[in-house]
Amino acid sequence: MMNERATRGASVTSTKNGWRLGIQKGDSLTYRDAQLDDYSLLPRHKFPHRTLSLSLLARASSSSLPGTWGFGLWNDPFGMSLGFGRSPFRLPTLPNAVWFFYGSPENYLSFASDDRVPRPPANGFMAQAFRSPKFHPLLIPAGLALPFTHRTARRLLSRVIAEEGVALGVDVTQWHAYGLDWNPKRALFYLDGALVFESEVSPHVPLGLVIWVDNQYAAFTPDGKIAAGVVENGENWVEVENIVMSDA
Repeated sequence: MMNERATRGASVTSTKNGWRLGIQKGDSLTYRDAQLDDYSLLPRHKFPHRTLSLSLLARASSSSLPGTWGFGLWNDPFGMSLGFGRSPFRLPTLPNAVWFFYGSPENYLSFASDDRVPRPPANGFMAQAFRSPKFHPLLIPAGLALPFTHRTARRLLSRVIAEEGVALGVDVTQWHAYGLDWNPKRALFYLDGALVFESEVSPHVPLGLVIWVDNQYAAFTPDGKIAAGVVENGENWVEVENIVMSDA
């Protein structure tokens, strides 16, 4: 069952074969998010997916939306309702995700070390996977270092958080067929029927399905800069149709 959720200034509207997720034009003072999910009313340990095969059609109103949008699976690591009511409180945790993700240039969603070659993409439109432990001994010095030297904390996190990703050069304003096959060993990403990325970075379970568009950004750059907030946006939307899911 899909939950339709929208903050003030956002909407989720049913269409003939799916949904239109939209956020209204607004300033950089208010968070706006339109979202479909199947986990929001559950505690994290009861998220529904341990494997998943997902296919859908999608398009966006622009190839350069301010904020983020995408679809796939994650563990909701921030643990906050972000303007939604009735969501259970969850402690923040490290990211586990496998998804098609877009982030505007204000975002930097990669924890890879400075010398990683090739470096995974940190913004733009991509196929991406994260795997993180619930706890690792290096998290203790990373947490102690964070208030004093962000670069040291980030370097330690890069040794704890496994990630892989690839930039996708596709016109997202046109309808495309996206597919994701995820199991405990690997994740396969498909675009218009062609395999475009395969990763053995398989996130820890369980995960929840999320499809969204918002005006948020978050960044933790290699030079230690940390930034997060919301950005001014126009009338932006993402449409999805023909969603098919099955647990392998």
